Amino acid sequence: MSRIEAHSSEDTGTTGDLVDLLLGGLPAEAVLTDSDVTASYANDMASFCPAGTPAVVVLPRTAEQVQHVMRTATALRVPVVPQGARTGLSGAANASDGCIVLSLTKMDRILEINPVDRIAVVEPGVINAALSRAVGEHGLYYPPDPSSWEMCTIGGNIGTASGGLCCVKYGVTAEYVLGLDVVLADGRLMSTGRRTAKGVAGYDLTRLFVGSEGSLGIVVRAVLGLRPKPPEQLVLAAEFSSAAAACDAVCRVMEGGHVPSLLELMDRTTVKAVNDLAQMGLPESTEALLLAAFDTTAPAADLAAVGALCEAAGATQVVPADDAAESELLLQARRLSLTALEAVKGVTMIDDVCVPRSRLAEMLEGVDRIAEKYRLTIGVVAHAGDGNTHPTVCFDAADPDESRRAHESFDEIMALGLELGGTITGEHGVGVLKKEWLAREIGPVGLEMQRAVKQAFDPLGILNPGKLF
Repeated sequence: MSRIEAHSSEDTGTTGDLVDLLLGGLPAEAVLTDSDVTASYANDMASFCPAGTPAVVVLPRTAEQVQHVMRTATALRVPVVPQGARTGLSGAANASDGCIVLSLTKMDRILEINPVDRIAVVEPGVINAALSRAVGEHGLYYPPDPSSWEMCTIGGNIGTASGGLCCVKYGVTAEYVLGLDVVLADGRLMSTGRRTAKGVAGYDLTRLFVGSEGSLGIVVRAVLGLRPKPPEQLVLAAEFSSAAAACDAVCRVMEGGHVPSLLELMDRTTVKAVNDLAQMGLPESTEALLLAAFDTTAPAADLAAVGALCEAAGATQVVPADDAAESELLLQARRLSLTALEAVKGVTMIDDVCVPRSRLAEMLEGVDRIAEKYRLTIGVVAHAGDGNTHPTVCFDAADPDESRRAHESFDEIMALGLELGGTITGEHGVGVLKKEWLAREIGPVGLEMQRAVKQAFDPLGILNPGKLF
């Protein structure tokens, strides 16, 4: 059977048969069949991504229970959609008709924190912020910090290769995943990677699973690298009369050899949306607001140097925070950006285009042109230090014409990113939302090889079908 021939439970027997087999290895409370309940597991937070109706939702607590689910799914040829907290923005966790939704949120134990080896061993349902706080008690630091860090799970972060605000200095999730325990499509358990600081034995299958969106196997345990906890960071806010000037400042900071722990940009639309939502008093007269942070031993000196570069690039005002509390207030405004933009019209399509830092100004200018062309509100918030932009299209889903324009503008933004030498996704993943664009980015040979990898790990095509390609 080819990978595209997986059946739903309706094709291979009744849902009752599926449930009975699942109950053979799972407690009753871990198997949900009430249609009102299972419907709540149908999709993640991405707008306008199709989602099916699951046959059943299972909530295992052990790797052995996950193995039982996969053996059952293989025997019946039923698709399985793995899920974490469903905070994703690409539809990667959306259910397919007749599938088993495999929610890993109950596997939420931190199994080990080792300060000598600087690792943590966790289950996939651990919340990112909970891990960060736990390792912080040992003087350690887990850097990846998506904006949804208070809700999102480590398993979901691994599945989508999440980034975050601190990537400019510390890198993304993939750089901290040292080893994995993975349940394969047929129920076998495989360990990848290592606990050691170094190791190059064989193909790097650990990296292969990071960002695979649950399409190759189910992560049930992860060995994560940690760093010593840095000092409290201080934040600087710089106002600019144009987005181009703010992007010029970003280039000056990076060219000057500075290593900020955070370098974020909010355009005028985003600043206004945050103020409207939370009355935070951000300067609405600005065309772009740049936030820079340092967690060094002398952050004030680093901020002063960056502040001078911002002024040289044309900043109209540069305001360094006096303390950690003031810094956190500025960061809170940044973390509210996507929620605030959603409140503008009620629905958003969030792009995730990453471009070379040297092309960032062109990206923002292009988004402005696209917003004007399609008569839409499009706010941009960006991890400016690594070129990862989030153009966010705000629209009324009840208006068919506005919805059409939103979709067209979203596609045009992705095309612009590729024209500028970028990628369609810096951290949110492909999922359903961008799978038509994956082929455009990686080309036919790349797509053929990715399909071959999928076929090797999942020959029946039961793991998260319809995602990526």
